[in-house]
Amino acid sequence: MNPKVTATIITGFGLNCEKETAKALSMAGASVEQIHLNDLIRNPDKLLNTQILCFIGGFSFGDHLGAGTVFANRIMNHLGNSLKEYIERGNLIIGICNGFQIIARLGLVPSLNGIDFEPTIALAANDSGVFRNSWVTLRVNKQSPCIFTKDIETIPLPIRHGEGKIVALNQAVLNEIEKENLVVLNYADPVSLKPTAEFPYNPNGSINGIAGICNKTGRIFGLMPHPEAYLSAYNHPHWIRQKLNGSLQKEGMGQIVFKNAVDFATDNLL
Repeated sequence: MNPKVTATIITGFGLNCEKETAKALSMAGASVEQIHLNDLIRNPDKLLNTQILCFIGGFSFGDHLGAGTVFANRIMNHLGNSLKEYIERGNLIIGICNGFQIIARLGLVPSLNGIDFEPTIALAANDSGVFRNSWVTLRVNKQSPCIFTKDIETIPLPIRHGEGKIVALNQAVLNEIEKENLVVLNYADPVSLKPTAEFPYNPNGSINGIAGICNKTGRIFGLMPHPEAYLSAYNHPHWIRQKLNGSLQKEGMGQIVFKNAVDFATDNLL
């Protein structure tokens, strides 16, 4: 472990994935602090003493006014300047599920015009009209600059959301996101591994099967699936089958996402 690499997880107000996320980062070698949003607002300088900032999954403020909206507004109104300085220092941010909804509302991804806190994408209600809790197959865009998905080609992960359909402000935004290779993950057919609109492989109807997006630096990453929920090979619903056919891994593939972040912070931010 390199104790100099620190990760901060913002908690509170209905967020509920702090323990899994902390475990993932600890396994990757980071020193982890969990801090309630109110405490961070009282001491915003804590943002500048960390290299990895995590917006985690859950149901912040009950998803009232739209998933992530209230939490994002509190961040913007109380921590906007500190967050901008944190980003300008080249630090890392990951937003998972509700965390993705929050950083999308903040305009941190895709952030086509830099840090202007102007949202250009949103996470809308699933086409199915219901909350989905299932596993999906994801294909990684190798041309993406994303730090977190280095050396991953495909990855199975669970999803747990009712508002996960990525929509863009307009077609021009979508075109630029794709032109700049900011689409990091696509929901894929588990056989062909091609992006799909077909339900249930695409669980929410997300346009072009988009499941995760980064900014142009690759240091800010938002995704709807939960890598922190696949830290052990035994988390996978087919682990018995994998054990019988000899494909069971020592760790869950979700751990790679966090290891990539800690490795990058070790090599570049210290």
